[in-house]
Amino acid sequence: MTRTATRARPSPKSLSSFITERFDEFSRSQKDVARYIVDHLDEAAFLTAEELARRASTSSSTVVRFSQALGFEGYPELQQAAIEEYRNSAENGNGSSGGSSQAGSLFDFDHSEFEASLGTDHANLEETAHNLTREQIESAVAALATAQRVVIVGVDQMAFFASYLRHMLSLLDVRAEIVASTGGESLQRLGRIDEDTLVIALSAGRAHPLLQRAMKLALHRRARTLAISDATLSEVGEHAELTLYYSSNSPSFARSNTALMALVQALAHGVYARDEAAHRDRIRAYKLK
Repeated sequence: MTRTATRARPSPKSLSSFITERFDEFSRSQKDVARYIVDHLDEAAFLTAEELARRASTSSSTVVRFSQALGFEGYPELQQAAIEEYRNSAENGNGSSGGSSQAGSLFDFDHSEFEASLGTDHANLEETAHNLTREQIESAVAALATAQRVVIVGVDQMAFFASYLRHMLSLLDVRAEIVASTGGESLQRLGRIDEDTLVIALSAGRAHPLLQRAMKLALHRRARTLAISDATLSEVGEHAELTLYYSSNSPSFARSNTALMALVQALAHGVYARDEAAHRDRIRAYKLK
């Protein structure tokens, strides 16, 4: 590591902590890189600048500029810092991410790419469960169960999970609507947000502008808000009353949504478990149990 990098980043401080402290100083594209490194350290430590850029949905030049903004001469020095933090976490038994390092718990070391993907999903579930507190879950479930109206905002791939969450809630007679585009009908649903509404934002990576708009509007209208995101430094989470984090590590070309699906189902089950007797007849009518 260079002398410049040492001055900028005190040695006792981890790379993740240093990035988090300086997060507000970065440009929008640099924040995408920062989020990915902090939440996917075990992957970022072993990715090339080009691969990291692709995972963070930005350019390799942005990755280099981000490295220099932190005080490193270039990306190799930042990567070395990431490797050091990852190794220290692994030695202490508290790795920051669930990626390939934990896949061996399911398969032999010399596993196939197919097995690596399954192993990473298994680790994503573990990491998500470990990072969520009982208080967070109970607060989210209570907000869902008591809301007079629920608006679920999910764009692009998140629209599927918004639809699935609405379906699960409808089985429990919880009224929910979806906002998945900037079309007229979706904007009308946002326009009806009031203090009796719970707004749920589903996010992966950089938050879509529609999600940020919805959360700011909800804040202005004094509505309750719940952000479900794979980024601990999420823009959506900044405006949310409640936040649930899920891990989306993946050795593949796309983020993993396994933990998100499990989280959506767990929230619905939490609402059901609050009063199983009240929901039992409705569930039986759908022949679900």
